[in-house]
Amino acid sequence: MACPGRPRRGGSLASVHNVALELAVQDPAGARIASDVGARRVELCSALGATGGITPSAALIEAAIDAAAVVPESAGAPILEVHVLVRPRPGGFTWSEEERALVLRETVLSVDAGADGVVVGALTPDGAVDQDTVRSLVAAAGDAEVTFHRAFDAVPDQLAALDVLADLGVTRVLTSGGAARAGDGLENLARLVERSADLGVEIMAGGGVRLEDVPALAAAGVDAIHLSAKRLVADAGGPGAGTGGYEVTDPDVASVVARAVRELQLR
Repeated sequence: MACPGRPRRGGSLASVHNVALELAVQDPAGARIASDVGARRVELCSALGATGGITPSAALIEAAIDAAAVVPESAGAPILEVHVLVRPRPGGFTWSEEERALVLRETVLSVDAGADGVVVGALTPDGAVDQDTVRSLVAAAGDAEVTFHRAFDAVPDQLAALDVLADLGVTRVLTSGGAARAGDGLENLARLVERSADLGVEIMAGGGVRLEDVPALAAAGVDAIHLSAKRLVADAGGPGAGTGGYEVTDPDVASVVARAVRELQLR
């Protein structure tokens, strides 16, 4: 059943309010940075750059939750929420029976570890929302929030899919509006925001978000803005370790974006 409706938003910067910032992070240090800059949530995942993100280990989930529980340095900032990406492999989002069982179990384990929410996505072979799987995942999450990730951007009819996800009990949808970058999907994001006002599902803009995109995304009425704020650390590695380095959350980028979001809310 859809959640109660919320006030319609969007249309001008004057109407911007309560836009949340979510950072995609891959380690406890990233969670601490997100907390320090005043982000509302993190999406915790592994191998973000290489795969688009897969389920983090149980130990990493516990460590990130511990890091998020530390009182943030930013005055008045809320305690950071940790939402765990549940995705068993790279590639598409049509799961086999074994993979479906795995994502259900990973959802339960993430919530049992103390996660505030899970980030999931499941599609049928023809690209529609896999209602049976999503319904099972929402049930497995219990009282934790469920975000449907950018698998949504592969769905042909996003407005119809939003109705389906609302009926299934999903809390929010992460989307670029179907564009390669969220900054290029503003018109569709605004349409989704308009539809979501009657459904109670939050719309979170994500996908290639840049600092300069923040004002326009907020003006489109989205509930939250999602980005990784990551940078690559050079590392020669060793035998079998590769030479590409590894990704970390960049505190400077995270801080600048968080400040931009706060300034919009003060206008």
